[in-house]
Amino acid sequence: MQFATRPDKDPSVNKDAERSDDGGDQAIRDEEADEVAETARVINRIAERQLCRKFDFRILPVLAVMYLFNSIDKGNLGNAETAGLSKDLGFQPGQYNLVISIFFVPYVVFAPPVAMLGKRFGPARVLPILMFTFGSMTLLSAATTNFGGIFALRFILGMAEAGFFPLVIFYLTTFYRRGELARRLAIFYAASNIANAFSGLLAFAVFHIESNLHKWRYLFLIEGAASVLFSLFAYWYLPKSATEARFLGEEEKSLAFYRMQMDSSSVVAEKLNIRDSLQIFKYPTTYCFIMIEICLGVPIQSVGLFMPQIISRLGYDVLKTNLYTVAPNIGGAAMLLILAFSSDLLRIRFPFIMLGFTLTFIGFIIYAAIDDVQANIQLAYFATFMMVWGTSAPSVLLSTWYNNNIAHEGRRLVLTSVGVPCANVMGLVSSNIFRDNEKPRYETALITTAVFGATGALIAGLLGGYMIFDNHTRNKAAGVKTTARDVPTKRLRDGPSVPEFRWFL
Repeated sequence: MQFATRPDKDPSVNKDAERSDDGGDQAIRDEEADEVAETARVINRIAERQLCRKFDFRILPVLAVMYLFNSIDKGNLGNAETAGLSKDLGFQPGQYNLVISIFFVPYVVFAPPVAMLGKRFGPARVLPILMFTFGSMTLLSAATTNFGGIFALRFILGMAEAGFFPLVIFYLTTFYRRGELARRLAIFYAASNIANAFSGLLAFAVFHIESNLHKWRYLFLIEGAASVLFSLFAYWYLPKSATEARFLGEEEKSLAFYRMQMDSSSVVAEKLNIRDSLQIFKYPTTYCFIMIEICLGVPIQSVGLFMPQIISRLGYDVLKTNLYTVAPNIGGAAMLLILAFSSDLLRIRFPFIMLGFTLTFIGFIIYAAIDDVQANIQLAYFATFMMVWGTSAPSVLLSTWYNNNIAHEGRRLVLTSVGVPCANVMGLVSSNIFRDNEKPRYETALITTAVFGATGALIAGLLGGYMIFDNHTRNKAAGVKTTARDVPTKRLRDGPSVPEFRWFL
């Protein structure tokens, strides 16, 4: 089976390739050609579905588990705090917030170079190394005895996790078409929500351990050891690329390469040219994407880092507080999958991103507006579900949105490695708006987070509107209606500078 050209464009089935004076014979040949073309299309669709299923079962589960541990090791500090981390290590006022904040400094600074190293040496090799490192830092956190020790470990943890999520996104774009990416990335990202839920369950179980050792130390020991062990398996298991996957045959490798050239990259496996890749910052839309990432960062980090503290307002003890974080995070994973699958089905991103931001805004506003939580405990708990619903989907869909609109692999990686850290660095905001003197209501934090949600929805709507207008203008100039799916990505290396470029909405 050949995949060098689209079946419906194959010159061997062109009805005008041969002409005959006999109209009957020509009609027969035309009909046979149509049948051949349709058969080729059906064969290709079946082959693609089979190929995607192989990727889904061979790659996605491993990446999802890796990201689950990534999220656990990053966010377990909140669970440890409910078990007396600050008290046991003798923290002074404000030092817990500093421990949270320091993570984001190296995370932002090192994300682009780590991502570029990942492109150079291959995500399949760099990702497990990063996982081994951040798992080791979590293990060592169990041995800390003071503020300085855990502060230093959190700094190194930020370095190790920098570039992890951008590299995973880039890695997946080398296996899936643009219209297939959101739901796969959602399955992967759902591991973050499951991690938050699992972390709460694990904390609930671990905190029942009776021992002279501080209970939060057991948490770090178990989670860190699991990350280190799994990283060794991932290093051996993950394929360097689709064309080097041991579980694919030669025809499947050819099909995988063809798919990427037609609907993902302009040049597949192109070597990284930093100067060329930085050209992504010539386009104004790049800064709009980054602004949306920034607006998204505050809700994501507020939910990820402070959900146990938010739920503590409901008045439960330490064990129940951690247990009650489980259901909202499971609900967030479910909502993420619903919106991502819907987005892929309709091949449109920005309305679902706006919906997610809106849910975030409503959830935080409702929770902030409740004066007597005990009298409205069901409404208050439901608001925590809305908070998680609204933070889950936009992160996946936003990353998918701008990756769908960049065919140049280097530029795609650069924007992802800048955009994702910009969202994460907003943890500096989240960690400083949840003030101890406002607990357990945290009114300033809730209102600030809601405002960021509303602003994100507005910018996403304006950017989506611009893309619709620009597509209409380009179609009018060309005299033909064309969508993003109609133009092969191998012709779109220079992005919007190419006249036939169309925005993937």
